[in-house]
Amino acid sequence: MADTATNLKCVDITVDENEPKPGALELMKTVRPQWVTDEIRFKVFTDGITNKIFGCYLPENKRDMVLLRIYGQKTELIINRAKEIETFQLLFKAKIGPELYCRFNNGLCYQYVPGVTLDPEMVKSEKVYPLIANKMAKMHIIKPEDGKQVSEASLFLTLKSFYKNVPKEFEDKGKNERFKKHIPDYEQLGKEIEELMSVLVPLNSPIVFCHNDLLLGNVIYDEQTNSVSFIDYEYACYNYQGFDIADHFCEFAGIDEVDFNNYPDKEFQLKWLKKYLSDWYTMSGINKYVTDKDVEKLYVVVNKFALASHFFWGIWALIQSAHSTIDFDFLGYGIQKLDEYYRRKKEFLALQMPSD
Repeated sequence: MADTATNLKCVDITVDENEPKPGALELMKTVRPQWVTDEIRFKVFTDGITNKIFGCYLPENKRDMVLLRIYGQKTELIINRAKEIETFQLLFKAKIGPELYCRFNNGLCYQYVPGVTLDPEMVKSEKVYPLIANKMAKMHIIKPEDGKQVSEASLFLTLKSFYKNVPKEFEDKGKNERFKKHIPDYEQLGKEIEELMSVLVPLNSPIVFCHNDLLLGNVIYDEQTNSVSFIDYEYACYNYQGFDIADHFCEFAGIDEVDFNNYPDKEFQLKWLKKYLSDWYTMSGINKYVTDKDVEKLYVVVNKFALASHFFWGIWALIQSAHSTIDFDFLGYGIQKLDEYYRRKKEFLALQMPSD
């Protein structure tokens, strides 16, 4: 059976997140019918904190692995699953992302991207960061298939949607005390969203097709082909260019062991941004030389949007802390992200555009 809207095969199988192997092997009869069941090997991936990810492969060719992503509990509150499927297909068509094979009752099945996920050193290396800037520029020139102009970025629409789902309290007494001690009250969080809108919207950052979640685990470097790939498009949509770049820089801090000292300094950012702008101008057909002032302007925009990134994932983590069954301290992560938002707020808001 296929989904009429996306023409994607739908398989009536539910994969148990605690014992995924039986369901995964059953799925392979549809996705890789030529594979001998007894020869299939199984791999558990631990990078995802929204979902659980598993791989099926034959020992003689691990690069042909098939990935299964089992949706996290209540993630439909923060992720549009139908839109995610459309994005998968759009990026595969644009030769940016992997092929989506099918969906099953509680997840997706798609092509494995060979390589390694990045670490804080690799993401800044001279051989890798230009590849990331180039790939992001390539993603940012994708146009809507219907040819229509996108007039509204997703950032504040999504933030306001998240805000409605932020928990007011937790049943667990210890968790609730921690929440009340470290998280601003609900009304204050709403005021922060309004303030961010008042500061960021007037920057007129271009609205482009964004990944919106370029953490280190979502960037794969393949040394064999000297290339990078972006994976996991749950949050991909049209958004502010400045947000996508800022979000990537913020994610240099990592997730399991967050270290905000890894946020890139100005010297590195200017190198990165110059490479990005050069490629984006070329791919967009903009006949313009990248000036130092162009780079400085983008630097100011990006660092102001870094505040939105910290706030966005802080709010996201609060929702996850109320619903997710994944073994991760979402409340602690949310506290860290919101603390960093407040710590950098004055500094980043004070940044001034270079004079003409």
